[in-house]
Amino acid sequence: MTQEAKCPCGETTLSIDGEPIGQFFCHCDDCQAVAGAAYLPISLYPRDAVKITAGEPVQWTYKTNPRTRCKTCGTVMFSEPPGAPFIAVKGNLLPEGQFKPSSHVMCQYAVRPVVDDLPHFKGFPAAFGGSDEMMDW
Repeated sequence: MTQEAKCPCGETTLSIDGEPIGQFFCHCDDCQAVAGAAYLPISLYPRDAVKITAGEPVQWTYKTNPRTRCKTCGTVMFSEPPGAPFIAVKGNLLPEGQFKPSSHVMCQYAVRPVVDDLPHFKGFPAAFGGSDEMMDW
């Protein structure tokens, strides 16, 4: 499966091959700071699955993760956590219906509890190198 992710202005387009490794809402303080939001929808893909096919985005780092954004509208398109074998694409940029989160992660940094039917991990689930410790909201 190949899909496209586009920024709102349409200047920058990503081509993404294959299925995501995981999809979740991230509450880490880095995501909060760069997005000005309480959490972000994230879809993980292997590094070689994501390619820039249109536009000339720029890369910058605020705290820890290098992030790539559209140089025209400023939308953050994806981040590349150092040493990780994946790219974290913003889930809201995927085609409608393609973002299907399975959990919330890094909830130790949550601005407020989110009450829904998904699991809420304090850090990361064990599948992503975490402890599987849950928040008791």
